[in-house]
Amino acid sequence: MTDEIVRSGAGEPVARRTTGAAGRNSEQIRADIERQRDELSHSVVALRGKVTELTDWRRQVREHRRELIIGAAVVGFAIGARMALRRRG
Repeated sequence: MTDEIVRSGAGEPVARRTTGAAGRNSEQIRADIERQRDELSHSVVALRGKVTELTDWRRQVREHRRELIIGAAVVGFAIGARMALRRRG
């Protein structure tokens, strides 16, 4: 029997695909199901942590402060230039 790790698109292990002997007994099947439940549980916990990390806007602002300031300056200049052009015309 051979185990192959199945990974998600993000590279996280999702499950383990088992290939091999077709004649497994019920205890082996139950053990495999339990192992897959554990792996799924760990994957869900890891995913929950990633989602929490990525949706924490305060942390994102702290980590990307420079980019936000530059973006705000560009938008401010663009709005100011547009208003100045409208006054001229």
